[in-house]
Amino acid sequence: MKLKQLLLASGILLSSAVGALAADKYAVIMGNTPSANQFWAKVEQGALAKAAELGVEVTVLGSPGGESDVMGQIALVEDQLSKGIVGLVLAPADFSALNPTIEKAQKQGVKIVYIDRPGEVKGISYVGTMNEPAAALGAQYICDNIPKGSEVAILQGVMSIAPGRDRFKGSHDTLTACGMNIVAEQTAEWDNAKGQAVTENILTAHPNLKALFASNDNMAMGAIEALKGAKMLDKVMVVGFDGNPEAAEAILKGEMAISVAQRPSNMGSIGVESVSKLIKGEALPEVVDTGAELVTKENADKFK
Repeated sequence: MKLKQLLLASGILLSSAVGALAADKYAVIMGNTPSANQFWAKVEQGALAKAAELGVEVTVLGSPGGESDVMGQIALVEDQLSKGIVGLVLAPADFSALNPTIEKAQKQGVKIVYIDRPGEVKGISYVGTMNEPAAALGAQYICDNIPKGSEVAILQGVMSIAPGRDRFKGSHDTLTACGMNIVAEQTAEWDNAKGQAVTENILTAHPNLKALFASNDNMAMGAIEALKGAKMLDKVMVVGFDGNPEAAEAILKGEMAISVAQRPSNMGSIGVESVSKLIKGEALPEVVDTGAELVTKENADKFK
């Protein structure tokens, strides 16, 4: 009797092990760690929720050295390839530097989609925001709310990736077209502390500044600290980008005018779902636009 029970238990354990091994393994490699940026925390939430729904195993990782850590991100992808993933959801840290690693993954049969930022390898679908028109929405708010010819500045993100370039173009072109005087365009690399330091320098050089477009909310929050320190928060309009909870709180407090909200949880969720479809042999569109909207005092509560 004991032998029979032992054999039965062994069979259950073996069956469970086989089931675990049979589960598809995906990796979601983001531009930063969830603890460093609320945007990526939402991407992670969306990815894990969809993984649970689909019954797949998903490992979510962020570049250890932050948004511009290209080599760190390559190492993460290489490590996951060695662990036998069959799907990769990737927000590339650089437009082209990851190409050899991505092509290696393709040769291994790994199905890939880009999220948040498109890459250079042809035939890989992009899931995310159309950043240029989204940035134009935020810049147009500045155009509509301060006098033509006012001095304005743009805090750029990392310009080696598509969101940095596209948000800059959307904001720059819109502000130029409506007659604003762009006195500074500088990168703060998506970073809060750098956003504060760069804004401090801009304010010193341009004390008549009337508005600032920040290409993400991290930099916008840094800009707000700089404006507080200079006692100019009531004189300079700040527009952010991402629609993070921290930005929503700042909008409700009157410290930030608006933010352009992305839908990061959708990026994570649709990214995982899209890889699953590719594995099943389904086709994907070249671009899946996850949308954008303005966060204002009227709707900021839902973004907290």
